[in-house]
Amino acid sequence: MKKNSAILGAAFLMATSAIGPGFLTQTAKFTSDLSTSFGFVILISLLLDIGAQVNIWRIVAVSNARAQDIANKVLPGLGVILAALIAFGGLVFNIGNIAGCGLGLNALANINIYTGAIISCFAALGIFWYKEAGTLMDSFTKVLGLLMIALTVYIAFVSKPPVAEALYRTVWPEKIDMLKIITLVGGTVGGYISFAGAHRLLDAGISGEVALPQVTRSSVTGILITTVMRYVLFLAALGVVWHAGKLNSNNPAGSVFQIAAGDLGYKFFGFVMWCAAITSVVGASYTSVSFFKTLHPVINKNQRVIISLFIIASTLIFLGAGNPVALLIVAGGLNGLILPVALAVILIASVKTKIVGNYKHPVWLQIFGWIIVIAMVYMGAAGIVQSFKG
Repeated sequence: MKKNSAILGAAFLMATSAIGPGFLTQTAKFTSDLSTSFGFVILISLLLDIGAQVNIWRIVAVSNARAQDIANKVLPGLGVILAALIAFGGLVFNIGNIAGCGLGLNALANINIYTGAIISCFAALGIFWYKEAGTLMDSFTKVLGLLMIALTVYIAFVSKPPVAEALYRTVWPEKIDMLKIITLVGGTVGGYISFAGAHRLLDAGISGEVALPQVTRSSVTGILITTVMRYVLFLAALGVVWHAGKLNSNNPAGSVFQIAAGDLGYKFFGFVMWCAAITSVVGASYTSVSFFKTLHPVINKNQRVIISLFIIASTLIFLGAGNPVALLIVAGGLNGLILPVALAVILIASVKTKIVGNYKHPVWLQIFGWIIVIAMVYMGAAGIVQSFKG
């Protein structure tokens, strides 16, 4: 029973790590930009997300080693570089997550944004200092993840989106935007996010070739949960935009909920934003620090202290710098550029017997993985060129 809980918990940890303030902001803004064609961006990112995550989770599980240790076995010192890149991306996201906590409590209960950020900081610290932190983290992310989806489904229902047109354009778009695809993939499985659930499974003792069916199921479940939330929020935003509603550029996700369901809708947004943000704080902090815990015994021994410092540092930077709204979009793109590096390392490791033993990684998964690496590098380059032209 505890094992099953950890498997589902890992899926929700990954999903709720991805569903943060940036996720809500990107989805609402990109729906406003692309209208029904944004469904195609979601579909392509779903395929890329599954291919990347299944490869990563399986190799982490079968090698019984964290990503940084795998990278160090591929090339000494590479694990330290990978850990530093991912921790930096995690910190950037976490500053935005703390900001989202403050915005959520402000919308929900009219609490000052900075006060809300401090309250949320203490809430996150409480989870990690609880005796059964792993079990509490699993339950916390599952319950809040389901509540987020339920409330967003309600908003999608009342906004009356053109569902048939949205489904049609999901497979036959009017326009395609490379930069938005890489931003979505980066925000879903980029940086620390793709490793969140995989590292959680290792901590729960779930690893080895015998566990691969459960690991694969958990990895795909995490992506599907994220995609359901993304598509439901897309429909909610589409309903507003389709009926000539104008989204507030400073708070596009909040205006979706408010235009669709009035003041009550805005309260719902506050709760969804806080749930998205606080679960992402937990996921980003836990996973970012997990990239360093095996690099030195002192870090492993003082994991809770270092996670706490990571959360406190994110909060202090936010309090000093204010709400980094633009940072949330940039962070998705940054993590999207980290993904092909991390995935390439995993794919190289998948054929090295000193890392995976006698395990034979499916050829089709290797091919799919390398296609994703090439596609992400190409779209990353195209996206950078596009942003300079824009």
